[in-house]
Amino acid sequence: MRILVDADACPVVRITEQVAKEKGIPITLLCDTNHVLQSDYSEVITVGAGADTVDFKLVSICQKGDLVVTQDYGVAAMILGKGAYGIHQSGKWYTNENIDQMLMERHMAKKARNGKKKHHLKGPAKRTVEYDQHFEDSLRRLIDSIKSE
Repeated sequence: MRILVDADACPVVRITEQVAKEKGIPITLLCDTNHVLQSDYSEVITVGAGADTVDFKLVSICQKGDLVVTQDYGVAAMILGKGAYGIHQSGKWYTNENIDQMLMERHMAKKARNGKKKHHLKGPAKRTVEYDQHFEDSLRRLIDSIKSE
């Protein structure tokens, strides 16, 4: 098992690295040329800027048994199809049982946004220490679950 992180603007990169290092799991951070990442522990793969270039690279190198950290439901669906595991930066696990519902909710939300003339959408809530702790706990549980299979 290795951990792949869709690291463009990902708020949990350092937490993921810390857990991976403790557990001796190799980690790869993927980003585009608009984001500069450096790490003493992780391999960093930088791809050209462009819509979905990081996503396509991540999916192309993902293998069965890998664990992927991404907030992109489309990427999550593709890696699940390859037999990998996925976790959102919120700590929610992507599974074959929940991914269709998540994709449908994303589609419906986009449709609702596009139907409005004015976009007064509130952004995501500010990330808190509690969110980070929840992600870390969930990541640890997922890793333990994978290792026990």
